[in-house]
Amino acid sequence: MLKALQLEPEKCTGCLQCEMACSFENEGVFNPSKSRIKVFTFHDEGRFAPYTCSQCAEAWCLHACPVEAIVINPATGAKDVHADVCVGCKVCTIACPFGTVNYNADSGKVIKCDLCGGSPACATACPTGAITYVDAEHTGYERMRAHAAQSLPHS
Repeated sequence: MLKALQLEPEKCTGCLQCEMACSFENEGVFNPSKSRIKVFTFHDEGRFAPYTCSQCAEAWCLHACPVEAIVINPATGAKDVHADVCVGCKVCTIACPFGTVNYNADSGKVIKCDLCGGSPACATACPTGAITYVDAEHTGYERMRAHAAQSLPHS
């Protein structure tokens, strides 16, 4: 059974441990700017929301890539970027409606979450359980819709 990251913003404290773990796992440095997961800060409300690639079923980034550098990892279901194939054209960064595919100026390639090969460092590092790695059936569009409906202002 495939697993997926489950993000629960209401549990996030903005500690950035997920960003640090991700950057260290993938880049070998503790540098949030090199992380594939980001924590958005709602300054006025004092709230935080982690976000990263949701590994869309109909991945626009994958379909947009002109050199087929983004492929589905059969073991994890992640949409992995093959750096040796990527030409750094950035078409996938434009195609992603969520802004979770990013250009890495150091390598001249794009980077995105690959679920750390099935053991996401961000989920392991999260001290509050705001990021967990669960059966894919427990996440998804309907859950996001329900959460968004709760956040809408009531008139």
